[in-house]
Amino acid sequence: MVDNESEKKGTVLVSGVGASNGLGAAIARKFAAGGYPVVIAGRSEEKLQNTLSELVADGATAKMHVADVGDVNSVVKLVEETESMSPIEMAVHNAGGNNPAPFLEVTQESFTTHWREHTLGAFLLAQTVLPYFLERERGTLIFTGASGSLRGKAKFSPFSAAKGGVRNLAQSLSREFGPKNIHVGHVIVDGGIDGERLNRRAPKLKSERGVDGMLNIDAIADAYWVLHHQHRSAWTLELDLRPWSENF
Repeated sequence: MVDNESEKKGTVLVSGVGASNGLGAAIARKFAAGGYPVVIAGRSEEKLQNTLSELVADGATAKMHVADVGDVNSVVKLVEETESMSPIEMAVHNAGGNNPAPFLEVTQESFTTHWREHTLGAFLLAQTVLPYFLERERGTLIFTGASGSLRGKAKFSPFSAAKGGVRNLAQSLSREFGPKNIHVGHVIVDGGIDGERLNRRAPKLKSERGVDGMLNIDAIADAYWVLHHQHRSAWTLELDLRPWSENF
């Protein structure tokens, strides 16, 4: 958290940004609207460009970076170029998809891909950005999690294993770097996100769930804002979010 709100705001880096109607873009919009420079990173140049254009049109100071979160050289370049824009104040790991399948049909490639995007990606971003935070003796690092990190749903074995790794990584980092004035947070998203990815895959789901039956991307982004601005005497490590009607 910024100790003095009058100080110049540092950059918010969001990795795992795709379509503008997605969580990564919503997080970027929230902080841009609050006066933070933002850098959005993802694999699709076309989607990033569309999201960037919308951010800039709304008056944001924003840049984009095509990056592979599972490749150390790509992540190092991303962080270094973001730092050259202005010091990173908050970094968010939001990357990684989910491809459910019966366990005996899960390929090694699929399992490895899930691990690489979620767990390895989280590790690489953390290990690259934390030295900058340590030098400045402050910073916020947030990981987007899922209910799969708490319980392994049938046919979700690669996703659950990968998200479980992210959750445990966040816990370890929080205990190690919290005493050094670095806030590490893990946001468990428990339910379907009302965004481009899920609506494309399951177009009838939104109507089936009813009003507010899916997580609103802007409402989720509000939680990231709150985490970053918490007073350090009452930091939250883990926050779980779900629709009012979700079974859990």
